[in-house]
Amino acid sequence: MAARVRHVLVAAVVAATALGWARRDAWPWQRPPTALAIVVTTPYVEWADTLRRNETLSDVLTQAGITGADQHALVSATRALNARRLRAGTVFQFRRLRSMPAADRLTVRVSPTRRVWLGRSGARWIETVEMIPWQVTRLRVAGRIGSSLYETIDAAVDDSLLPPGERQALAWAIADVYDWAVDFTRDVHPGDRYEVLLDRLESPQGERRFGRLWAARVEAARVPNYAFYFEGDAEFSGFYDDQGRSLRRAFLRTPLQFRRVSSSFGGRFHPILKRWRSHEGIDYSAALGTPVRATADGFVLSAGRAAGYGNLVELRHVNGIRTRYGHLSRFASGVGIGTRVHQGQTIGYVGSTGLSTGPHLHYEFLVNGRPTNPRRKDAGSGKPVPHEQRPAFAAERARLLAELDASRPSVASRDE
Repeated sequence: MAARVRHVLVAAVVAATALGWARRDAWPWQRPPTALAIVVTTPYVEWADTLRRNETLSDVLTQAGITGADQHALVSATRALNARRLRAGTVFQFRRLRSMPAADRLTVRVSPTRRVWLGRSGARWIETVEMIPWQVTRLRVAGRIGSSLYETIDAAVDDSLLPPGERQALAWAIADVYDWAVDFTRDVHPGDRYEVLLDRLESPQGERRFGRLWAARVEAARVPNYAFYFEGDAEFSGFYDDQGRSLRRAFLRTPLQFRRVSSSFGGRFHPILKRWRSHEGIDYSAALGTPVRATADGFVLSAGRAAGYGNLVELRHVNGIRTRYGHLSRFASGVGIGTRVHQGQTIGYVGSTGLSTGPHLHYEFLVNGRPTNPRRKDAGSGKPVPHEQRPAFAAERARLLAELDASRPSVASRDE
């Protein structure tokens, strides 16, 4: 009897043990491998630094741990990163090994189309320039002009198509094309229609910017004014009206893209000298740093400090004509005595140097040394499309006009 009981107890223990192992999947040949938590850590630290006002490239590199001979080696290795042309707001991307005190890689966007990479290789730095591709999309913008061209374009074009700064660039480009054909401050009235054909550029990161104009139709008192870009030979490339007449003139109407006149040509009460005196030019109120353009092809006669003018650039043009650009904050790179400049080229930036109460540009137009009202001068007509290129121009005009046609679906349009 006792032996039977022992047998039953042993059998029960074996069964219970087997059941326990089975429930826990504890048999060694049946258990899955134990899952271990794997923590992945990158060996690098990455961060961004922004160039601030009054900071230099050396300051930014020093903050990244790149100093002394190492910094000299980096600066010597780069050809695309010009320390003198870096502007406040430029963003630098850095990377360093966690075990090292200094960055071993630097990335900076130097233009909309170029990104510069600098990487450490031992004691040397190696530079690589990356070209950023931009996808081109043709857009048609149409609507009715309201209180001003810029406000109209700003309202018609959505943020998803062009950001605010690029909409302003588009408005400036339209005004530049029609510089002498249409005065947007006087000729255009609320309700006049406009249609514009342009290229919009988009980067792989989704950035969007204005590319260029191809054609436009702007009403002035209900009369349409056309502009078609035609690329003939080197001498005959530019914008022409529907009759093939060039819209380019020898002189631009204004030397900068911000067009509010604060003082006109003639007599005025000087705000600093507190007396009446002759005002021999036109003052354009503009934001500090606004680019100032040469109104015509010419040569630099002077570029420096000139008493009440402050920082002044004086240009010599054909037919005894000279132009002056005063109160500049600084001069454009490469502008010096004897330099040849082209119409529309940036020669300086708006400032408030000399006898000035605020940021503005003082612009003078002199004919044989005599101050002349820039708004009453002969701007000089451009050359029309030559006879032998007329068939090619007619074909291009027809193609662009079809794209301007209001019956064609518009990517961006709004009637005011």
